[in-house]
Amino acid sequence: MPDTSAITTADIIATVVASINARQVFEAPYLHWLIDNIFPKAVADELATLPISAPSLAGVSGKRELHNDQRSYFDKESMERFPVMRKVAEALQSKDVTQAIAKTLTAPIDDTYLRLEYAVDTDGFWLQPHTDLGVKKFTCLIYLSDGPGHDELGTDIYAAEDKHFGRSPFKRNSAMIFVPGDNTWHGFEKRTIQGERKSVILNYVTHDWRAREQLSYPDQTVRV
Repeated sequence: MPDTSAITTADIIATVVASINARQVFEAPYLHWLIDNIFPKAVADELATLPISAPSLAGVSGKRELHNDQRSYFDKESMERFPVMRKVAEALQSKDVTQAIAKTLTAPIDDTYLRLEYAVDTDGFWLQPHTDLGVKKFTCLIYLSDGPGHDELGTDIYAAEDKHFGRSPFKRNSAMIFVPGDNTWHGFEKRTIQGERKSVILNYVTHDWRAREQLSYPDQTVRV
């Protein structure tokens, strides 16, 4: 496993802000951004190799919440177990990062909570098109795995709920970002997944988020 002991929270903050500043902008089918090198390379490499098990699909997929009891988060327990998770959460909670997100990407995240899910998807997984509109005020899908065929496992993007538009590139340490709206349709078309498709789902969520145990800092909102 890569050694990230010498990498500080400040190092991660710097790479996140730099990646946002170097973003690629796409207007269609809705405003979204692609970024590279969101974390220091060793951080992305360590995240990609964490020993976190995939949910057992048991032939059922289409929505992540169908397997709520098996999902993994950057919560207190996980951040104590994996220091790299703690450093990433500290960086994404920091004012430098949240100000960059709020000002550069015009995301309304002031007084929201940080939610980070560690997603491990296996063959049979798919997600129906959805928008994230509601209690999620910011979505960043951070790609980690790089196994055979994983370059074809990016997020599917839709011009409408039933109109496929394209697919984001999937490569380690890159991400797709958008501010949820009524047109931000995205999902994952069912296709072969060799091994495990790993990603981190970064959201900032409102006070109405009920599953407080999923939050990195359930008693502390971000301020921009």
